[in-house]
Amino acid sequence: MTITIKDIATAVGVSYSTVSKALNDSPLVKQETKAKIIKIAKDLGYEPNFAAQRLVKKESKLIGLAWPTLDRMAHSVLATKINEEFTKNGYSMILSINSIQTSLDIFKRYQADGVIIFDEESTKTVHALTTIPIVSYGVGKGKDFPIVDVNYQKAMYAAVEYLAKLGHEKIAFIGDFSPIDDRQIEKYRGFQNAMQHFELSFSGDNLINTAGLSWYDGYIAAKRLLQSAFIPTAIIGTSYDISAGIVRAIREANFIIPKDISVVSYDNIPQMGNMEIPLTSVGVPVDVMAKQIVQTILRAIQNRQDVPLIQTLDPQLTERNSCAHVRNI
Repeated sequence: MTITIKDIATAVGVSYSTVSKALNDSPLVKQETKAKIIKIAKDLGYEPNFAAQRLVKKESKLIGLAWPTLDRMAHSVLATKINEEFTKNGYSMILSINSIQTSLDIFKRYQADGVIIFDEESTKTVHALTTIPIVSYGVGKGKDFPIVDVNYQKAMYAAVEYLAKLGHEKIAFIGDFSPIDDRQIEKYRGFQNAMQHFELSFSGDNLINTAGLSWYDGYIAAKRLLQSAFIPTAIIGTSYDISAGIVRAIREANFIIPKDISVVSYDNIPQMGNMEIPLTSVGVPVDVMAKQIVQTILRAIQNRQDVPLIQTLDPQLTERNSCAHVRNI
């Protein structure tokens, strides 16, 4: 049997409109009455008719998050933080790991108020969904819809500067050099520019391509580096997962972190502090990133013209236990 607002009104002894206002947390209903109505509704097993609410309010309080590659730690943490932010703001989130186009079709069927797209390769398909506000996370260059960006080059500069101040000159960079991933390209360029600025040498010896973004990709790339003639005093990894692989390879090669080799990683998530070696990391703190993304899509829902095309967040460096001054040999 489906419980309706009229059933609750009868049980409490108030009007239908009073129940409706109470369930919508209206200030027009006394707190004592509101609490009683909510308790009776819960006891009776009342479930709101969200479809009807959408018709009345013309909003679903639902946001779609499309992210086809949710297989890395930083992505998972960010998605969780985004969901927490939506909950604080009275919204629910649907996460889709389907293709972008399939995800957009799903969100349209659910009448989502807005969509967040995390797409590292191509965002052309977003133009297929023009009636719903869209915000993306990534590199803002060449996009014609709102992007929450990160100054990746500044992040790599901060990492190199930090290591240079510790006396490191032989710094290796391990990351994915894929030409179709704008985020990785920006990190690569940032490292090169920083090395030039601090007059530190770089070549094929200390630029190591993982050709992927997994833990294993970082592990294999680091093993290849440590078996070469060039043994760095410091390594910069371009993500949590890649750096986890780097740490394992360093330990297997019987080097000590940070006594023999210092490590700095991109991605600023709390999990960095829980690794087998707590890693010094650089990037926008994940809670800051999540809040900015959520506030941007909520602003876009209210007024698309009120949202800037590109918002670039500055990274922060968090010191932990993976870096030390260079030993004088």
